[in-house]
This record gives sequence, structure tokens and C-alpha cells, in this order.
Amino acid sequence: MDLGLNGKSVLVTGGSRGIGLAAARLFRTEGSAVTIVGRDPTSVDTALNSLEAGEGLSANACVADLATAEGRSLIAGRLATTDILVNNAGAIPGGGLDRVTGDIWRQSWDLKVYGYIDLIREVLPIMMARGDGVIINVIGIAGADPRYDYLCGSVANAALIAFTKATGAHTARKGVRMIGINPGPTQTDRLLELYRARAEETFGDRERWPELLGHLPFGRAALPEEIADLVVYLASTRASYISGTVIDADGGAMYG
Repeated sequence: MDLGLNGKSVLVTGGSRGIGLAAARLFRTEGSAVTIVGRDPTSVDTALNSLEAGEGLSANACVADLATAEGRSLIAGRLATTDILVNNAGAIPGGGLDRVTGDIWRQSWDLKVYGYIDLIREVLPIMMARGDGVIINVIGIAGADPRYDYLCGSVANAALIAFTKATGAHTARKGVRMIGINPGPTQTDRLLELYRARAEETFGDRERWPELLGHLPFGRAALPEEIADLVVYLASTRASYISGTVIDADGGAMYG
């Protein structure tokens, strides 16, 4: 199936690992020119080397902390020629109101909420002026299925869901699509480290972490590549009538 992505310019934030890196790799195999953005130089360099070792056009990378105005300004020039923006950066710590301090709350939102919105604020007028472009926001299922033990993330994700629906309905009138994806638990480095620590505490054996995921649909977490497949499809011409929509990709766990 031709996804119509050949020659497209794609920028992926949080692109040095997990879902972002998997999406960048897949975009390249579809013939897109990809730039990944991350804030850890070592991680970004490792990811870029892995991309360049695979199939596709040459890849680019930028080290930037998108929680800051300075970091966002580093990629502003690249956004001018971006056909597809994938907002994927941001990890928010767990805990209820008593555990997440005001400073941590604000720092988390600077990256995950304001980081997404500010990049969209930068790129959207450019896309709308030319009447073409796609923005994919990788959000998180907690926005649709909030939990007190992940309060800061639940509220942040809920805000981004509302933003994506309202803005995506508006931008479609100018030929620009905006779509959100709510992954459930996904087998990223962050999730693995979390569940290895829980397995150590529960079983005394870090490598028994898969046993703690047996309650999930299909008895496992999603793979980054499975979420990346959805990202790339939604960004493609095959999904050309989808905008202002947020798709839950949690295997049905929310209703189980």
C-alpha cells in the first residue's frame, strides 16, 4: 500500500527512543526525510546512528529541551519546511496531589502540554498558509481514563485531548489535519524500568517484570512499533479525511 509519504519532511519530538524512534524509522522506510528531536545528546546521537544504519533517506537530529523557549527556538527554522509534525516528547511522573509538587507539575506541563501547544502555534500558520500539513499528537490513555495515582499526567493528557479535537476541527477548513493518539502502557525504556523495579520489589527478580503485565489486553504492553504504525498511517494520505479526532490505542483496557 502506497501511503503517499515519499519525499515528505517529518519532524518527531521525543524521537530518540520508544514510540518516537519507532515512528521515525518507519517514516524513513516510507521515503520521508526525518528529523528527530531529543534533549539528551547521547541518546539522540545513538538514535541517529541507528536510523542511518537502516533503510531510507538520510536522517537529521537536533538536541533541544522543548520545555524551554530556547529549546523550541532551536527547531523553529526546521518547522518552516515540515510537512508532518509528530509531538511525542514528555514523560510525566506518577503520584497524587500529595506527591507531585507544584514545581514538578509545572515542569512536566512545560514539556508535555506547553511544548506541544507552542510548537503547533509555530508551525500551524505555515501549514495553513500553504493549505497542507499534518500534526500528530501522541498523548496518552490517562487523559481519557484518568487515575489519581497519575494525576498530573491525567490532567495534562485531558487538556491535550481537548486541544487536539477543537483545533483539529478548525484546521481542517484550511487543509491541515490534526489527530491525537492515546497509547496505553507501551513497552518503552521508561515502562520497562518501572516494571523491573516493581518486579524486584514483588518477586525479588527484576526479570520477572512480564508477569506484572498479565492483566493487560493480550497479556502484554503494546510495542512501540505498534503505536508507530498508527502514527504513520494517520499521517499518510490514506487517512486524508481524519482530523479533530483522538484514537484510543489501549487494546480496549479502558472498558475491560
